[in-house]
Amino acid sequence: MKNCPKVVEQILERLSAARTICIVGHVRPDGDCIGSQLGLALALENAGKELTIWNEDVVPDKLRFLDPDKRFRKPSSGREFDVVVATDCAAYERLGRCADHIAARGCFINIDHHASNTKYADLNWVSPREPSTGELIFDLCQWAGWKITSPIANCLFTAVSTDTGSFQYPSTTPDTLQTAALLVERGAELGRICQEVYQSYPLTRVKLLRHVYSKFRLTHGDRTAYFWLRKRDYAQAGASTEESEGLIDHIRAIEGVEVALVFEESAENLTRVSWRSKDPRVDVAAIAQLFGGGGHKAAAGARIAGSPLGVQRRVLTAVKKALAAAVR
Repeated sequence: MKNCPKVVEQILERLSAARTICIVGHVRPDGDCIGSQLGLALALENAGKELTIWNEDVVPDKLRFLDPDKRFRKPSSGREFDVVVATDCAAYERLGRCADHIAARGCFINIDHHASNTKYADLNWVSPREPSTGELIFDLCQWAGWKITSPIANCLFTAVSTDTGSFQYPSTTPDTLQTAALLVERGAELGRICQEVYQSYPLTRVKLLRHVYSKFRLTHGDRTAYFWLRKRDYAQAGASTEESEGLIDHIRAIEGVEVALVFEESAENLTRVSWRSKDPRVDVAAIAQLFGGGGHKAAAGARIAGSPLGVQRRVLTAVKKALAAAVR
């Protein structure tokens, strides 16, 4: 077993002393966020704690199998908690409306693996070495001596798998694969998880994918690929915004493409941009930070104000500079 960091000892002390605990996650939650939140909540509940799980946005359809009891709730006012834990959230603002309802609390704990994490809580366990927050929650359970049941294993395996691109991203480590094996030993239903997460898409998402293949563009000598998702594109496909997750991987996989981007219309004069990099010399988190965002070297995002064309021009210029620097 890994050595337990001092901050984790402090976190375990606070969790042990707490009676009421709220676990919050970031807006538009992904597999790592949902899996980490629910996995930790189930472990703490088994340890006799009173748990509340909040997200601003609903659980994506493909992840609802993890939460048959519908434990996730929208944040609400008038609640007090001994401890609030944020998982997989790099910045306080990313908590969305959850941030408006957690002021009445004792200790605030931040567990995350993003290098861009702003360490906004009272206790901050931020470990960018791990490719997923799910792996951190697994280690926490091990150090705490909490039993990892099959439902917990399903949550944490999903968290680890989705944030490593099903163990395809270069961030995957030997420890990650060992964690995955241990979770399968403890009851993670590998076949079911793969079926639900990777092999079961609604027709509306396929229509979005058709849009991607017909509308994506290449630039910078075909080293950069990008596409736009506007509100009308979702409407025409009959799709929700959660169904766009993973679409970027289809253009990232094009041979010769080193950086892939999605520009998504968020609101008037506000664009959500996602970056993916296949070249270890191109740090897209550094690019995202230029626009107030963050993430990992190979995957990052930002919300950028300005006209859509202006945002596209500025972002592509920044990517072009990063690509040029990478060949020097």
